[in-house]
Amino acid sequence: MVTEKEKEAKRGQAIYTKSFLAIYDLSVLGFFCRFIWKCPSHHILELYNQYVSANHLDIGVGTGYFMDHCKFPAANPRIALMDLNPNSLEISKNRLERYNPEVYNMSVLELDKTDIRNFDSTALTNLLHCLPGTMKTKGTVFEKVRSLLNPGGVVFGSTILWTGVDNSFLARYFINVNNAKGIMTNKQDDLDSLKQNLEQHFSENSVKTIGSMALFWARK
Repeated sequence: MVTEKEKEAKRGQAIYTKSFLAIYDLSVLGFFCRFIWKCPSHHILELYNQYVSANHLDIGVGTGYFMDHCKFPAANPRIALMDLNPNSLEISKNRLERYNPEVYNMSVLELDKTDIRNFDSTALTNLLHCLPGTMKTKGTVFEKVRSLLNPGGVVFGSTILWTGVDNSFLARYFINVNNAKGIMTNKQDDLDSLKQNLEQHFSENSVKTIGSMALFWARK
């Protein structure tokens, strides 16, 4: 049975059409990250370069940009792509064809229904602000991700917050617009709740803010 949260998650990812994804890197990762969210995407790429493993799961893959550009610690890593949107999966799979990635067309909220071999790293890049609920209720995502990590495994990622970060007038305007359209659900997302979620599920964790975004990592 499909839950209301899963229905909301599907509505939130509906914008990711093939035509939108064709300009995603330039518009979202380029213009918006640098000029609206005030967190140039190279900061996120640095997270990948520091924490990505040779046994990696990416949840909410976008276009596969960061996996295409990051430095994996092995020539032939195991890569898995997980997303509710088939367009994002197709584009990312084709972009990362050299790695022969595993593909899972599903929501992170369905992780407890899967039988997937565990990973050493998992990325949640620009995903949490698109999920339904408050930052406190989104803590279930970290619980589900933790179950798929090997001992010592790392989860890392980024998200746009409403409070606890340095949101400009333009940032708040676009957050309001995206929430009204159902693209984002993050007007109840705050820095303290994000930190509490990480501390609840992981013994070692860290969060830093740049502009509107929180960049985080946590180790099992």
